[in-house]
Amino acid sequence: MQYGMNSWNHQMTKPTCADDVEKLLAMEDIPYVKVGVFDVDGILRGKHMHRDKFLSALKNGFGFCDVVLGWDSNDQLYDCARFTGWHTAYPDVRVQIVPDSMRRLSTENDIPFFLGEFADKGEEVCPRGTLRRVLNKAQRMGFRATAGFEFEFFLFEETSHSVRDKGFRDLKPITPGFFGYSLLRSGLHSEYHEEFLNMCLSMDMPLEGLHTETGPGVMEAALQKSGALEAADRAALFKTFTKIFAQKKGWMATFMAKWSNDWPGQSGHIHMSLEDEAGKNIFFDRQSEHTMSEAQRWFVGGQQALIPELLAMVAPTVNSYRRLVPGFWAPTEASWGIENRTCALRVISGEKAQRVEYRIAAADINPYIALAAALGSGLWGIENKVEPLPPTVGNAYEQTFPSDLALPQTLTEASGRLRASSAAVDLFGAAFVEHYAQSREWEEREFRKAVTNWELDRYFEII
Repeated sequence: MQYGMNSWNHQMTKPTCADDVEKLLAMEDIPYVKVGVFDVDGILRGKHMHRDKFLSALKNGFGFCDVVLGWDSNDQLYDCARFTGWHTAYPDVRVQIVPDSMRRLSTENDIPFFLGEFADKGEEVCPRGTLRRVLNKAQRMGFRATAGFEFEFFLFEETSHSVRDKGFRDLKPITPGFFGYSLLRSGLHSEYHEEFLNMCLSMDMPLEGLHTETGPGVMEAALQKSGALEAADRAALFKTFTKIFAQKKGWMATFMAKWSNDWPGQSGHIHMSLEDEAGKNIFFDRQSEHTMSEAQRWFVGGQQALIPELLAMVAPTVNSYRRLVPGFWAPTEASWGIENRTCALRVISGEKAQRVEYRIAAADINPYIALAAALGSGLWGIENKVEPLPPTVGNAYEQTFPSDLALPQTLTEASGRLRASSAAVDLFGAAFVEHYAQSREWEEREFRKAVTNWELDRYFEII
């Protein structure tokens, strides 16, 4: 079934309100749409909805079982969540559809798709709602935040069945060897690159750049910058539909922070800046050292101070901490520097380019939650006029930093730091901090139940 393939594309004005959407669906006689919400782990949950039901939901919202906020990425129920559980009997929570989030899913015959956001009580723990609260704070301070995400991901000639049959070992990447920025590799897979770029463009998540990275079958994609909420929408959708696109080609994509001992981890860097009401970049000051304005200096100071407290929001899985080791292009302390890729925070200078690259993040982030942490900590720094340490010069891995800038070493430790953070409660709300922290503690408890291949290889015969 075709869903009005040629009547709408990313270059046309997106619907901005319920009336616009209703007119569009009537004009094209579209029988079904898809709706989706992102859960705490950044997993897109949703369903098809008949037009009549959707139009009603568009104005009034619709009920969605709140179990999607009460289970993990493997659909296992949290054992100590306050927000929902057996003690609440898993009622519906209202979801409000976001009219201007409409996209055509080019992977599904251009069926219209809309994002939703948990409302009412659910808004307190909603990832998108949490970011929106931070952006409302920025607006009250007179700022508009812009952001852009970069993701590295590996592609394999595998299926969801074959990787399990192999026990996730001896997987075949789409290309061998290293070959970063290789035009040989991109030329070899030119049809994939062209179709992928067009898919991203047609779904309103346009890429600024796409290239091969160093490693077998690894790619890096940089999404075009936009307003921060739209940037997070694009990033979250990009991860989901990159996987769908790959599997439809008979491949698999992974956004794990580190899938192999043999290769560096996969980054999910975030570039961000603040503008005033006139659209001027407030981070740029030609007269200041490194052209860093006072506001940017305090912004970096807040980020540096809070990275250890908010790390669970940015390194959300057990696997995240496999990447945060020296020498693998990932930071190991809350450091910052000017154009320094060994630091957690990289300041990039230039009248139009002045920004901060938040390099602590990996590809496994929930974009809404990670961006909320990155922006929220920077705003906190501006509010409190937090001065950063002097910028790191040279290799940050070989330098000594104050103990309070050391990163938590495990997800449980990071969750404990988040729970104890008064800044986190002020920025994101007590309900979000409690719910999110318990979900990360659950994640590590689930890991501790597992007998890993490493343990079998090491202990099965010899111990």
